[in-house]
Amino acid sequence: MSTSPETSHASSRETTEGTVYTVTGGDWDEVVQSAARADDERIIVNMGPQHPSTHGVLRLILEIDGETVTEARCGIGYLHTGIEKNLEFRNWTQGTTFVTRMDYLTPFFNETAYCLGVEKLLGITDQIPDRATAVRVLLMELNRLSSHLVCIATGGMELGATTIMIYGFRDRELILDIFELITGLRMNHAFVRPGGLAQDLPAGAMDQLRDFVKTMKKNLPEYDKLATGNPIFKARMQDVGYLDLTGCMALGATGPILRSAGLPHDLRKTDPYCGYEEYEFDVPTTESCDSYGRFLVRLEEMRQSLRIVEQVLDRLEPGPVMVGDKKIAWPAQLAMGPDGLGNSLDHIKNIMGTSMEALIHHFKLVTEGFRVPAGQVYAAVESPKGELGVHVVSDGGTRPYRVHFRDPSFTNLQAMAAMCEGGQVADVIVAVASIDPVMGGVDR
Repeated sequence: MSTSPETSHASSRETTEGTVYTVTGGDWDEVVQSAARADDERIIVNMGPQHPSTHGVLRLILEIDGETVTEARCGIGYLHTGIEKNLEFRNWTQGTTFVTRMDYLTPFFNETAYCLGVEKLLGITDQIPDRATAVRVLLMELNRLSSHLVCIATGGMELGATTIMIYGFRDRELILDIFELITGLRMNHAFVRPGGLAQDLPAGAMDQLRDFVKTMKKNLPEYDKLATGNPIFKARMQDVGYLDLTGCMALGATGPILRSAGLPHDLRKTDPYCGYEEYEFDVPTTESCDSYGRFLVRLEEMRQSLRIVEQVLDRLEPGPVMVGDKKIAWPAQLAMGPDGLGNSLDHIKNIMGTSMEALIHHFKLVTEGFRVPAGQVYAAVESPKGELGVHVVSDGGTRPYRVHFRDPSFTNLQAMAAMCEGGQVADVIVAVASIDPVMGGVDR
């Protein structure tokens, strides 16, 4: 390719036709070369993707002038799993096994959003048992607590506040123990299924949940004592990662970032799902538009989640946890055995020993899956990081034609440049921590 020296970013060579410049590389090479031509004092620094403070394999390309960040860009794709594409090769129920692994800190939100979309296409939204819906809310609010605890714990650690990190993971362990009791796993549960849940709450779950609520009510004030009024903590976070309401709206930022700019936008209130309109809770906001405000919002959201968990426990009525239609309800009979969650032996003995029709039906349901009417829907839930939406398309078969997620971490990362440019290098870590991105959701 023959071009002018101003646009090349590789060595040149002389030919009989004149000087030839070979253009190679991509956007990052362009950034490096243009910076090098513009000012010898400015340098390009790679922060990540193997940096301990980049929240997973996130690459930040920073152009710095001294200690000041003059340009910041995100490099993503280092954790790409192909989850959305893989969904097209599995039946509708198996899809939950994939989506739960996207944002691995918020598995129940991924599962619920996906199942709400599938249930809309099936036309069974109103047929989901009340108990199944209430348990979904219970698990999502516990998950909101665990996600915020990780955000506050890791964010504190990156500022040098190691005590808050220890406290955060201590409390998260209590929640993961409950998840393990209910689903058999600490994460990647695939517990929420189209039509309801994989199984009901096991014996002892209610008592452990009530004990947990009491413990967390005692532990949450410790975060206030450790951080909220701490002058060092405030000095590192106030006016850092600033993004006002106009910027949030322009970039599509949602969740604590948007609420820290003063807008009380929460899908649980504005577009309720799973019966959230029946629960009493507040949507916390601040006007600071900075990292400290996002910390305060998350801390208050944890208190509100505890309120919702208490209300679920008080109103949880006995009943089924899977839709009554046996052409959809799979797996209908699970039990917790010594090797974890699996098919109930009684159910297997029943369908294999007494009813050939039941065995054939079970075989077809497990191997082929149920059919979903052709169409497309959008369903969204309020995840700890913002609006988690799913666009589900069916061609009438037993597998999704296309499933695409609007992951809040992916959208919110767009705000990184606006938050960091003009600030200090040390403040980049604080800003990214306040966004709380999880690369499993970004690189799905």
